[in-house]
Parts: sequence; C-alpha cells; structure tokens
Amino acid sequence: MTTSSVFASSPGPAPPGGPFDGDTLDHIAERLETEGYAVVPNALPPEHVNRLFLALKETPAADFRRAGIGRKDDFQLNRFVRSDEICWLHGDTPAARDFLSWMEALRQGLNRRLFLGLFDYEAHYAAYPEGAFYKKHLDAFKGRSNRVLSTVFYLNPNWQPTDGGELVIYNEADNQELERVLPEYGKLVIFLSEVFPHEVLPARRERYSIAGWFRVNNTAAGAPDPAR
Repeated sequence: MTTSSVFASSPGPAPPGGPFDGDTLDHIAERLETEGYAVVPNALPPEHVNRLFLALKETPAADFRRAGIGRKDDFQLNRFVRSDEICWLHGDTPAARDFLSWMEALRQGLNRRLFLGLFDYEAHYAAYPEGAFYKKHLDAFKGRSNRVLSTVFYLNPNWQPTDGGELVIYNEADNQELERVLPEYGKLVIFLSEVFPHEVLPARRERYSIAGWFRVNNTAAGAPDPAR
C-alpha cells in the first residue's frame, strides 16, 4: 500500500470538539498525506495527561498480561520479539472515557479531511519494564487486516534522552531509519499501519504508553480482522 492509496472513502460528520482543534487536525492530516506519519508533542492538555497517567498507575497489576504477537489462532508469546505487558482500554474510568472520546474526535476529523473511512478504534495501555523492547514489526500486513492507522500516546513524566526507549520508524522500501521518537509525556505518534515497520528500543526505566489502532469496516478491508 502506498501512502496515497489509503485515502479513499466517504467523509464522516464533524468532530465534536476537544483538544484536537482545527489547526492540529489540519497538521496531522497534512503529515499523514505527505509523509504517512505525524508526531505531535503535547497533543492533549497537561491536566488530562496527568489523569490518564494516574489511571494507568492505579490499574491493578493483575489486569495486565504479557503481550504476544499475532491474533486469535496465530497468537503466541515470544520474549525474543516483545517483552511488554498490556491492558485493554474499555472506558472503565473517566480518564479512559475521555481518551477514547478524543480518539473519536480525531477519527471523525481525519475522515473529513482525508476520506479514510475509519470505522472504530481499539487501544490498550502498554507497560515496558526496564530493559523491555519490541523488535521491528508492522502493525498490519497488506490486505490481511482492517487496521489503517496506528497511534501511540506516551505517559512518561520527565523522560530524558538518556532514558532510551525510543520508537524507531523505518522506511519500508529501503529499511532506512526515518525518525527516532523519544517517548515524552503527552506526545502522540500516528502512522499508517501497513506502511511503516517500527520498533521500541530498550529503556533504562519503566516506560508507559497507550497503543491504539483506527480500523475500517471488515467488508471495506476485504478480509476480517480477527477478534483480539
């Protein structure tokens, strides 16, 4: 899939408001259309980021499980590929509900600007213990998934360059590094799921994020995305 080939569907209604104002949405849409990915520092107001961080820290450890690779019948645990732990977001807390509402506003705003036909959104907390990683991978294989856009929202207060844990985005064509993103508090990264291989480098302290995916309707994708 090329960067331009995903922009073909009908627009949705106008976004209901929130931190993704017109200028921010225009910036994200322009970057997605021209580069295929966008990095947005301070994407949400600090007070809301703090609420998300507190909700994450208050989530019982028992709610997290080791992350695997593949889905449904192909699912497997592989510590050589990834070593993070995840907890799916279901809107059980006010902070999670707000975050999912913001992602809904983002979905509608991008549909209006880029005609992506994004249908819904799923997301989970991701906790990386010190030294944890996720080797280079794609979030969706061409023609086999309905994941169109991947998002990563970082919840790491006072993160320093010496802490490591960068997200590295690669060019699929020549495998060259395009960008190395420091997982700083309140930063949002959005990229085309089928286009950009990426990896999470080991960090020198615990690292937190919310990973999510905007999806299209199964019938539009040509092949259903298995239930998680």
